[in-house]
Amino acid sequence: MNKDKKEKRKNLDWFTLQEIDTKLEIATHHLELSRIVLHQLFDEEVTEFAGERYSRSKPHDGRYHRWGTNPGSVSLGAQKIPVEVPRVYDKQDRKNQTLDSYSQVKNLREPSEEVMNAVLFGVGTRNYRRSVEVLSDSFGLSKTSVSEAFIERSAEALREFNERDFSQHTFVAVFVDGKHLQAQQMVIVLGVDEQGAKIPLGFVQATTENAESITELFRNLIQRGLQIRDGLLFIVDGGKGLRKAIETVFGDYAVVQRCFWHKRENIVKYLPESQQEKWRKRLTTIFALSDYTEAKKKFEEIRQDLRLLNVSAVSSLDEGLEDCLTLHRLGIAEDFSKSFSTTNCIESLNSQITRFTRNVRCWQNSEQRHRWIAVALLEIELRMNKVKNHNNLSVMQHAIKKAVQDRIDSIPRQSKTSPISTKKRT
Repeated sequence: MNKDKKEKRKNLDWFTLQEIDTKLEIATHHLELSRIVLHQLFDEEVTEFAGERYSRSKPHDGRYHRWGTNPGSVSLGAQKIPVEVPRVYDKQDRKNQTLDSYSQVKNLREPSEEVMNAVLFGVGTRNYRRSVEVLSDSFGLSKTSVSEAFIERSAEALREFNERDFSQHTFVAVFVDGKHLQAQQMVIVLGVDEQGAKIPLGFVQATTENAESITELFRNLIQRGLQIRDGLLFIVDGGKGLRKAIETVFGDYAVVQRCFWHKRENIVKYLPESQQEKWRKRLTTIFALSDYTEAKKKFEEIRQDLRLLNVSAVSSLDEGLEDCLTLHRLGIAEDFSKSFSTTNCIESLNSQITRFTRNVRCWQNSEQRHRWIAVALLEIELRMNKVKNHNNLSVMQHAIKKAVQDRIDSIPRQSKTSPISTKKRT
């Protein structure tokens, strides 16, 4: 589905997530708000036929399938609203199933004068809740529908998110990072498939990036179909708990790239403030090299200079440096360092989560956090661009597969881990 069609398919779920200014702007344009409500009605009927998206449990013994959309229209007053009408295919009768909701809204009554006054003259922030209730009533919804609909639909979104099956996807890389949400950390996993699409895979609530909770998250992803037989590139910030969880679950099938940005900042924090920018530039220049041997040589040279300033900075440089040079060692740094040498991809996702959740003034419980994160991730997934150089990801796949195979070939047969093992190799 292209971007324009996604814009046309906005429904009530999308509306309830918008900022107050956006909601007010839409509320003053009753035709757009009407389209949002109509798409919600269509989606609910489709779900009754075909079940939730990505769910393995289908009603009617899997008789009905989602089958794209058709352009349609609904008349309101003297104007016609273009809508996207979902198609549902009936496998038993071999024909498309007519949506009753679409047939009924063809005869939708016109908004009342009270509603028209609200949308024509605009509403203030203090009157927003009352105006939404009036608008909702005019289309057959209850006065508390916006709030109740969000709770109900976000719970469904959380269930949908946690049940998604990844067995039909081939993933090349996985980003992992933590997102703080009012003193609680949500560790989020973002996958990149062979087409370059970014797909949120899962998340777990944890006070820190501890190995136990992340290990369970990884195991759950494998149970839901995450394939690792040819290896996966993991891009992480360097947390020890996260590194341990990767080793525990994925063993020899994990190739780890440590974020060079985090490494650089860990080094310069030991230096005087007047020296930090100079050293940032020097370190960035070396990381930008594409040849592994040359980069190693330059780091040895810079190491000697750094020792004169601060021995602790040298220790920080040495710790995990090889993981920072994984793409160099694989021979693919020149092609893929922009997207895969830092955690920028998932940090961008985290910043979008902040935008979705910033209007929540009070986080009441864990269930609320999970609902909001799931809704945000599903919405953000629709907006994310593919990674840079995604057309050449087969080169990365080959390099990862070769590195994994070389590693497995180098260890004793009795010590090799299964590609779907959830136990650490000893």
